[in-house]
Amino acid sequence: MAYVTCDIGMSVDGYSAGPNQSQTEPLGEGGEGLHRWMFEEPELHTAERQSIVDAGAFIMGRNMFGPVRGQWPEEELWTGWWGEDPPYHAPVFVLTHEARSPQPMQGGTTFHFVTKGVAAAFELAKEAAGTRNISIAGGADTVRQFLNRGLIDELRLHIAPVVLGSGERVFEGVTDLRLEQMAVSSSTLVTHVRYRVLR
Repeated sequence: MAYVTCDIGMSVDGYSAGPNQSQTEPLGEGGEGLHRWMFEEPELHTAERQSIVDAGAFIMGRNMFGPVRGQWPEEELWTGWWGEDPPYHAPVFVLTHEARSPQPMQGGTTFHFVTKGVAAAFELAKEAAGTRNISIAGGADTVRQFLNRGLIDELRLHIAPVVLGSGERVFEGVTDLRLEQMAVSSSTLVTHVRYRVLR
């Protein structure tokens, strides 16, 4: 059985994105504060940054992939927030309601667009990952779906000292979740907490 991890940034009041997400504010208003630690203290968090992209396959929601809603445009096709060489370097399965051909990128990342739901994406990711882990990359709604289905083994929260007040809550509607703390570390910009998800 594949080992499934999930890394997600979160404010102290439980949001993984602020309100009014857009192309200019992909994490919503104030949401950029959730990830300051990655860019302002990279040398303090090398292990955490590496673990986020250490998987054989990734699953993410369409909102995390980009701001485009509805049908995919035929011109200027959106290829993600991460430039020509996304950090994943493995297959990424994007949950969407709109069909689209796979999008190969530099560095070994290919975005595959899955229209048949969470279970279908999970089966594709298991096949692609082989003996390596599967990572649930976000956003909040995708994480909630996998938690509620009991499909995450290890949850890694990266909690920033930020209060967003509204936006996308990570645990909204998550039921019957039992966690066992595995490790914790911190700096001035973030607290990393690793949990084992108990069945």
